[in-house]
Formats: sequence, structure tokens, C-alpha cells
Amino acid sequence: MDPHLLRTFTTVARLASFSGAARELGYTQSAVSQHIAALESDLRTELLTRRPVAPTRAGERLLEHAGPLLLRLDAARADVLRLAAAPPGRVTLAVSPLAVGPRLLSALPATGVTLRVLPPGEVPAVVAAGGCDLGLVDGLAAPSDPLRLPDVAPLRVTGVGEEGLAVLFPSGHPFAGRSAVRLDDLADARWLDAPGVGLAPAAVRTVPALRYDGTDLHALCALAAAGHGLVLLPLRVARAAGAGVAVPLEAPRLVHRTELLAPGAPTGAARAVAARLTEGAA
Repeated sequence: MDPHLLRTFTTVARLASFSGAARELGYTQSAVSQHIAALESDLRTELLTRRPVAPTRAGERLLEHAGPLLLRLDAARADVLRLAAAPPGRVTLAVSPLAVGPRLLSALPATGVTLRVLPPGEVPAVVAAGGCDLGLVDGLAAPSDPLRLPDVAPLRVTGVGEEGLAVLFPSGHPFAGRSAVRLDDLADARWLDAPGVGLAPAAVRTVPALRYDGTDLHALCALAAAGHGLVLLPLRVARAAGAGVAVPLEAPRLVHRTELLAPGAPTGAARAVAARLTEGAA
């Protein structure tokens, strides 16, 4: 399939509009219609209904494939361009909020750095598509186990570090005085829904609570300390929150794991940062 036709199709499906897709892609509406007709002719099936504009069953199935395919093409292009035109002495990093810690701060050079803080789920795709030279992503894992990352493109993944976890309670919570806590004891608790930060204990999130769509850890900790829901954090972050009570997680045996992502062998400034990040890492 022609990737240009596939990109037009995904844009029309996302916007539910031929004219909207034409404006976004810089085509005429007639050209967009021709692209869709050519793709449907190639696949010998209707992909979109016209009034209203919506994917057919076959179109929905194609959309499941289209996103990863187009991302892989973007990643391949970015990988080649990176080798040919990487600015000397500069490095751009995509990092998830909880990956910003002592190891990263000590690894950054004094100048020539751009730091992009993104939700954990967005970091691998940004690195694969060439938006950043390196990525630092975090999540929950069993000790020494790798993170489960989306298969967006061939990425070089290196473990950077692991640390203990804690639940941040408001000061008046019945469990705030404990020396340790088990997630099983909190199966019916209210948890903050914070996808932009991560570390959601999905197995126990049975009671809906406030949803936080930001990446500001100070705001997240303030919400937990005020009683709007519990939050699971690296022990270091929970203890430094300045509000609430951090109680170490005893069971299950989970750690906060951080991993370095690179589209290939880093070069130039990115290589130096990667070396400092992974020096002595487990």
C-alpha cells in the first residue's frame, strides 16, 4: 500500500471529514477523495462510509495496522536523517516525569540540552520518530525485569536503575502510621488516576477517584496529601513530597524501574549523556 494514501485515510478517519483532512494535509478535497478511492481500489473493499464519514468494518481493521506502520516509516526516516544531520554538541531528551531523578540530573551537560517531559506512554514513540535523541522512561516491574514497552520501532533499551516504592497517604489516613503496606490491603481504596505520570496500580484500582491529566509531581502529591486519592510513587519522591505520609510498599515485590531508550548507537553529545546515565547501572 502507498503510505501517502494510508496517511490520507487515517487523517480522514480521525477527523471524520474529507474537507478537514484536505486542510490538514494541504491537499484539495478532490485529491483526498482520489486517494481514498485509490486505496479502496487497491484493497478491493470500501473503507469509509461517506455520509456520515466513518470507517467500515474493513476500515477499522486497517486503522489498527496503519498507526504502527506509519510510525515505523517515520522512525526509519528519522533514523537516517539523524545520522546525516545531527547537530554537533546538542542533545534532546524525552523523559517521563518520574524518570527525572538524581542520576539524570548528574548526567546532563551544562549546555546544549533540551529536555521534554512527556507522559510515559509517549516517550518510546517520540524517540522512534526522531523527535528526541534519547528517551528515559519509567514504570513498575518485578526486580530485575524489563519494562513492558510498546513495540513502536527497533529501539536500544538499557536499564538505568531500580528503586523502592511507597504509597503516599494523607496524614489522617488509618494506614499513615504503618511501617509498611501491602497493595492487597488497599484493594477498595480510592486511587488517583494520573496517566501522565504512570505507576497506576491497576490490580487494585476498583474505586474511581479524581483524574489528573498533568505531569507536575508537586500537584499530584498535593492532591494525594489532601485526600483526593492515593498515589504510588518511588520512595524517594514520596518522602520528598513535603506533604502527606510516605509508607513503603512491602508487597507485592515491585520496583520503580527506569530505562534508557535510543534509536541506535548514540553519537556525539547523546553518546556522552547515555554513557553517564548507564554508568554503574544494574
